[in-house]
Amino acid sequence: MTNEPIKTHIEGHVLEVTLDRPKANAIDLATSRIMGQVFKDFRDDPNLRVAIITGAGDKFFCPGWDLKAAADGDAVDGDYGVGGFGGLQELPHMNKPLIAAVNGICCGGGLELALSADMILAADHASFALPEIRSGTVADAASIKLPKRIPYHIAMDMLLTGRWLDADEAARWGMINYVYPAQDLMNQARKLAQLLASGPPLVYAAIKEVVREAEDMKFQDALNKVTKSQFKTVEALYTSQDQHEGARAFAEKRDPVWKGR
Repeated sequence: MTNEPIKTHIEGHVLEVTLDRPKANAIDLATSRIMGQVFKDFRDDPNLRVAIITGAGDKFFCPGWDLKAAADGDAVDGDYGVGGFGGLQELPHMNKPLIAAVNGICCGGGLELALSADMILAADHASFALPEIRSGTVADAASIKLPKRIPYHIAMDMLLTGRWLDADEAARWGMINYVYPAQDLMNQARKLAQLLASGPPLVYAAIKEVVREAEDMKFQDALNKVTKSQFKTVEALYTSQDQHEGARAFAEKRDPVWKGR
């Protein structure tokens, strides 16, 4: 279906979300609210298991906040919608895999959007930066996330100087997973999405909740919560049909058929 300025397409259990706001795919308040609703609907739809977020065209993934919209009256502290800026970084209980397919310039809030995904694939011409320092603002979400994702000194280099990383350097520091020729990017993203969609959705949900909630916990406290099924998704997994199906399929030497229940 098409929902300007966001285009969505469903293939099997996979949702593709394309940010399409010429000329640069910048996000204003209205677009952010639409994105939040799209990702909320994805989260709550039991038939959808994996989502891909990308940008239209071959030059921009997303540069972040739409400064022209801001100049026309969009408030920086306005209503971004249910998921916060870009619909993802504050959306609660997102327990499904998300793939960012970065097809070009990815900076500022656009990089924060990509960092909200679980895996990041990039075209070989993609580039990454946090240029907020040059406009006297703070890359708030990136200041929290990036030093936890890549070496501290590299993250601080990006935050304090605004310098750009090409795709190969971003991959070298572990900020992105894979780099592909531009013409292969979406095929590779779809291939990965289909692989994930064929996997056990209840296990993915448990992994995402544990990783998210354990981030600020002591190791033993987090492990105790897992082993005692004190995470809702872990409890749901261990009392599910899928858990029994996995064991039966292993014993019968066949591929499991996951139902997500």
